[in-house]
Parts: sequence; structure tokens; C-alpha cells
Amino acid sequence: MSQTHPFKPIFDKNSKILILGSFPSVISRKFGFYYTNLQNRFWRVLARVLNADVPESTDEKIKFLLSHHIAIYDAAISCEIEGSSDSKMSKIVPVNLKPLFKESNITQVYANGGKAYEICKKYLECEIIKATKNEVIKLPSTSPANAKFSIEKLVNEWSVIVRELE
Repeated sequence: MSQTHPFKPIFDKNSKILILGSFPSVISRKFGFYYTNLQNRFWRVLARVLNADVPESTDEKIKFLLSHHIAIYDAAISCEIEGSSDSKMSKIVPVNLKPLFKESNITQVYANGGKAYEICKKYLECEIIKATKNEVIKLPSTSPANAKFSIEKLVNEWSVIVRELE
């Protein structure tokens, strides 16, 4: 079924890094915010990496991201997708990152998982390099589908973002 991204990117003029997912899950689309599936480890991993409490409410999550100079969005603005599975994505239309880059201080983009990275490399690479002077960095997915990565392993891999925030 064809889906259009239901919510805006989270960022402000002080955002230094951008984390791009692929496309919101069914649960995230239902609740209107990023990574609302409690099985997704995104918020727990970021909190551990940043030595902070896990934000609970949408407002807390937005404050958490902005206070750490992190922007989030997804690489696809629309696609055909069955359920939440990245492997079921087709007819992908990439997001337009130009306004986000223009209104922020982003110097590095990270892809949350293989599908987000694939979309970035295929459609967004020139735009990302032009804006940041850096290539997108692939991080292991925080999705529950990435069961081979424990939370400890995810925290270890995701710790690279701290260098960009210092």
C-alpha cells in the first residue's frame, strides 16, 4: 500500500548530526512520531550513548534530541510498503533534505540500518556530501528485526555519534 511520510523532521539551527531511518513503522505512523514501537531500541540506545535518561513522552523526546544537537528524519518521503518491513519497501521517493541542511548546522549524517543507508547512497548521496562534506555513515538498525545485535552491541556501534557532538 502506498504511504506518505506522516510527520516532520525534528531539528533546529543547532543540530549537528542527522540520523535518518528508512520509513516509519506501522506503530510510528499510528502514533505520529518516530520510533514509538517499544520493541525498537532507538531511544534506549541513544540515551545510553549520551549517558542520559530514556525520554518517554513525545515532548521529552524532542527536547532530548534538540538538547543533544541531533536531528532525525527518514530517507523516504513516500513508498509502497507492506506492514513495517524495510524489505517490503518499493517505489521509494526520497526526502528533500535541502531545507533541513539550510536551516541547521548538520556536519554528519548517519543511517539507522541497511535500508536507510541504501536509500541515502542511491538517492541522497550527492546532496548529503554537498551539504556536510562527508559521506553518510551506516549504523546497525535499532529495529527489533535486527535481533543479532544486542543492546550492548548497538550502544557500542552507535557510540561513534558522540565524537560529532563534542
